[in-house]
Amino acid sequence: MDLPLQHAVRKWGLIVIFIQLSLYAQAQDHTFNSWFAWFNNVKFSERWGMNNDIQFRAGKDWNSSSLLLIRPGVNYYINERHTASMGYATTLVTNELSDNSRRLTEHRIWQQYIISDKLLGFSVQHRFRLEQRFLKRPDETAFAQRARYFIRGIIPVNSPLEKKFDRGLFISLQNELFFNIQNKNTLNGRFFDQNRAYLSFGYRLSPRFDLEAGYMNQFLLRNTAPNAFVHIGQIGFYSRL
Repeated sequence: MDLPLQHAVRKWGLIVIFIQLSLYAQAQDHTFNSWFAWFNNVKFSERWGMNNDIQFRAGKDWNSSSLLLIRPGVNYYINERHTASMGYATTLVTNELSDNSRRLTEHRIWQQYIISDKLLGFSVQHRFRLEQRFLKRPDETAFAQRARYFIRGIIPVNSPLEKKFDRGLFISLQNELFFNIQNKNTLNGRFFDQNRAYLSFGYRLSPRFDLEAGYMNQFLLRNTAPNAFVHIGQIGFYSRL
């Protein structure tokens, strides 16, 4: 790695490690999951397009705690760096739940704003998302609102910084913070909800397609102890059409 790449990896790594260590002291319950995701963006014109992601999330044996997330949306491209979007999402439970489980189908309406930027010459994306959540439970449908802040960076391994990165190996680093901003008592009773830190290695097949595999650490703050750490192996496919 050249010197700028080393500095970028070190800076991002220290940020993620600091967040995770500060949360680790609170977490006691460790579980393991596997996620498979497709993230897709389609541009119809200079200003309009669509996005969708489809994710299958499961416990380590694929038969426990599994769900399917479907999240389509409409994009409005303000300019090359700024994109506003809104859409709908649903999570569908795909395994049989115990009688006392509170996790069933969820429906969401969401709005987001994305800023594409540079950090030390590398591509970075900031995403601010607001969600209106309708959580279907055995005895009620609860409503809550949640805010999320997401940052993701792509670090090419062998591509010069001054050259557009169209193909080759890369490292991705990302982190996302979740906050309950309305009706938090229907969830964990806290303003802070969870944190997801992610590191992956990928290959850009072309300017339109990426394939990556990585590790995500999800910290969940519960309303009663113990809190939870979820260790997730993720395979992701990205398309830009």
